[in-house]
Amino acid sequence: MTMKKEDIETALKYDAPFLIQKLVKDRIAETEEEAEKLFMEVKRFLVLVRNDADVTAWDMYSRRVDEAWHQFVLFTREYIDFSFDHFGSYVQHSPGIAAPQGEEIDGPTQEQQPQCFHDFIKRYEEFYGIPLSDVWHDAESVTPGRRVLNDDAGKQMVRAENGHVAILDRNEDVVISVSGPAKDALEFVATTGAFYVRELPGDLTDEEKVGLVTTLVEQGVLRVAP
Repeated sequence: MTMKKEDIETALKYDAPFLIQKLVKDRIAETEEEAEKLFMEVKRFLVLVRNDADVTAWDMYSRRVDEAWHQFVLFTREYIDFSFDHFGSYVQHSPGIAAPQGEEIDGPTQEQQPQCFHDFIKRYEEFYGIPLSDVWHDAESVTPGRRVLNDDAGKQMVRAENGHVAILDRNEDVVISVSGPAKDALEFVATTGAFYVRELPGDLTDEEKVGLVTTLVEQGVLRVAP
């Protein structure tokens, strides 16, 4: 489905103050400005998916954008109206790709080509003529008030040696190694399933806590909570 330029502009201008309020209330976004940015990327993603549906299967590459999309879907009537008004059919939400109702959403069809995040960035910037918004990079959203998750909490070990401390996975392979002062923080990370960045123990400044968690998110040890 190829959308006309005016239809794309109309879809992107759609306002949802009810959603913005919920994203802030549920702490998915810290400010209304951040919530607006997340929602804009939801709309840009859906437009791109529908325009490329015949040839490309785009995955959802951000947990935070995906959660904003999910929250929009929960406003059932508004989301149904948005889908039909702008895309002509209901757009299913899934952690992977978006698809109109009745189409396969478990993976790409034979006509579609699966793509990686790098390809998505290139296509996004080509399609919209602007750089990819930084909200797609979950690690860049880390702040002292951001909540993060460790899906392997309790399965990791911490080892200190030669002035450094490392988190080891269940196979005792080093996942990340940092300087010694972060030992208390890493031990906390290794055993805690969910926490706010500011809760990291040890003699670390907020800037150091943010830097540590950002690195852990980038390395896949932690993920930003929706």
